Amino acid sequence: MRSQSVRCSPRGSPRLKGGRLSAIPSCRGRLAKRRGVNAPSDGGSLVATNAIQGSERYLRHVALELGLSANSQAAYRRDLTAYSEWLEARGVIDLENVAPDTLAAYVADLAAQDLAPASITRRLSTVRGMHRFLFEEGLLETNAGSGVRTPKRAQRLPKALPVEEVEALLAAVGGDEPVALRDRALLELLYASGARVSEVAALDVDDVIAAPHHGDTWGDPERALSDGGFLRVTGKGSKQRIVPYGSYAGKALAAYLVRARPAMVARGVGTPALFVGPRGARMSRQSAWLVIRAAAERAGIQVEVSPHTLRHSFATHLLAGGADVRTVQEMLGHASVTTTQIYTQVTADTLREHYLDAHPRAK
Repeated sequence: MRSQSVRCSPRGSPRLKGGRLSAIPSCRGRLAKRRGVNAPSDGGSLVATNAIQGSERYLRHVALELGLSANSQAAYRRDLTAYSEWLEARGVIDLENVAPDTLAAYVADLAAQDLAPASITRRLSTVRGMHRFLFEEGLLETNAGSGVRTPKRAQRLPKALPVEEVEALLAAVGGDEPVALRDRALLELLYASGARVSEVAALDVDDVIAAPHHGDTWGDPERALSDGGFLRVTGKGSKQRIVPYGSYAGKALAAYLVRARPAMVARGVGTPALFVGPRGARMSRQSAWLVIRAAAERAGIQVEVSPHTLRHSFATHLLAGGADVRTVQEMLGHASVTTTQIYTQVTADTLREHYLDAHPRAK
């Protein structure tokens, strides 16, 4: 009888043309040796397949090879720690013993905890990613996650503020005190750029670029930034993008840079951070969120305001004003235009409301 031929995929996942791997342990052994993993000579399971060791391998992979942000890495770690504890509570130590039914039971258990569908989807995505990675690295014989479907997420439309409420929120921060100047510049820049709160908090002074016709940004910041300019934003996956901002944000930013930031930075040890706290250290995203919430309360905004509210408002107002969805996608840093298109639904709903209110034969 002709023996079946074996091939290993470029990423290292062993493949047997007949669909089974266990009958040919030598491929796993060669693959493991090439990758520096100790494989047993008797064809048994490779080492480092328990949940904790597997999680650590995967976390190193997402940190070094995928370049995920520190916040994303922390979220991955929380998800995998919860999964490892769930397995341990059920006596499952080796990931080789995890089957699709095991992951289905895990999803059902998460649903029983009344977690939001988005949270369940994220946790399952992380777990499936780990199983797929370990399988492709030759550390697991099967990929338990390949047969588990991700729960369908209910589409939630982003909540954007009307233009009038955004203006009220921005106007709620006033005064010439250093913190007030910083907060006004922060809010103006968030709405002008559509950047995430974490992205703006991570900006350095050198990430601020004046409009080209002004030349040097720092010779005269108030003149250079008065017409707006650009930001060099580092988003998810350490991907950089250039985002414009307008004259309102430019003037607020110049006032902060000239009249507030130097004195604030002098209280610390020196930092390249654009936005700093009263002690001269980089402003955290949590502090930035508190600024947004406090401004919303002072402005008397009744609806819930989240860290993403100004980002949602930015996208919605641009599309309502006629901006191209691809342009908005680029400015938001979305990998897929599908993510951006959800904002077109918000705009369409607004148009329908206006139609129903105004057209004599709409109802």
